Amino acid sequence: MISPDGESLGVMSSRAALSLAQSYNLDLFCIAPQGNPPVCKILDYGKYRFEKQKSDRAAKRGNKGNELRQIQLSPSIGQHDIETKARKARELLEDGSKVQVCVVFRGRQMAHKEIGEAVLQRFWEVLQDIGQVEKPAFWEGKWLKMNIGPKKK
Repeated sequence: MISPDGESLGVMSSRAALSLAQSYNLDLFCIAPQGNPPVCKILDYGKYRFEKQKSDRAAKRGNKGNELRQIQLSPSIGQHDIETKARKARELLEDGSKVQVCVVFRGRQMAHKEIGEAVLQRFWEVLQDIGQVEKPAFWEGKWLKMNIGPKKK
């Protein structure tokens, strides 16, 4: 049993612990139910939940670098458009995100898959200095995809 101040109150029955928590006008919360005997603490459960949610949000906010972001291209894309999309991909890679580059084929474009592979190759040539291929070009339905991650330092 742990008091609201954080000091140990020793081992006691659950009824005694519950009545002690009620005398403080607080809740009895089981911190380690697997322990022998289980460890409980007297605290304000609403405040505890709020603090836990706040810390979870902060941890989630700090974990942005692991995202997989997607950039779509078409087989008939021009060189300037490739460079523009590559500039955006460069920003994402510098932030630590991974980038999935997709070439979307529609209708008769599927007859010329080599054009999509050439587009991916031109896109990759622009990003070679900052990224590394994590998953080489692969087909998924009408999509030709390639995953690029930031270079290890």
